[in-house]
Amino acid sequence: MKSQQQLTQIAVIRTPFPEKFSVPRQPGLVPSALAQVELVGDYQHAQAIEGIEQFSHLWLTFEFHQHDTWQERVRPPRLGGNQQLGVFATRSPFRPNQLGLSVVELIAVQTEPNVVLTVRGADLVDKTPIVDIKPYIPYVDSITDARAGFAQEKPESRMKVQFSDAAEAVLKSAHSSSSGLRTLATEVLSQDPRPAYHKAQSPQRTYGTALLNYNIRWYVQQNTVFVEEISLKQP
Repeated sequence: MKSQQQLTQIAVIRTPFPEKFSVPRQPGLVPSALAQVELVGDYQHAQAIEGIEQFSHLWLTFEFHQHDTWQERVRPPRLGGNQQLGVFATRSPFRPNQLGLSVVELIAVQTEPNVVLTVRGADLVDKTPIVDIKPYIPYVDSITDARAGFAQEKPESRMKVQFSDAAEAVLKSAHSSSSGLRTLATEVLSQDPRPAYHKAQSPQRTYGTALLNYNIRWYVQQNTVFVEEISLKQP
């Protein structure tokens, strides 16, 4: 029997999402989410990415490092969290080899002092290990007449996001404005990141979302996300 070759981490990605909750469920849904792919170890060489600037998008193969078990059947959020499907018919993170695949837009290439790729639209938790990078090739990677089962259409229309006076005060501060916090929070929360089974419950519940260095508290009422509080994380 052929022995299995152990995967090697080649990079780490730095994203605005320090926690799993509220991470976009697919790449490209939050275009303001900029991230940095930092090559590490033996792969921290400019020669390894020579020519990559010719491509507008990249495939990232990564490890679901916060999951250590797999499930044969899962509940896709797009089906309301009530219907089960086989894990291989979904993009659930509960996979046998814990591998994920995501396409991102390449924004900038840096080779000094370290090799760093700035990308847009990532749907990965901060510090996710990257195990491979490949260029996106439109004529083979984009199949216009492909069928996508329960995910054929784009997600439902986004929800309105409204900020309290206290939250607005934080957003207007010089530091948060320069970080693009308002746009990032709006794009993330407008997709209603609540668990699917919570959406049918009547009691109003307050949720917490971590973005960049901020904690955001919010709730949903009448198809609107109300942001109650934005606070800087304690060191």
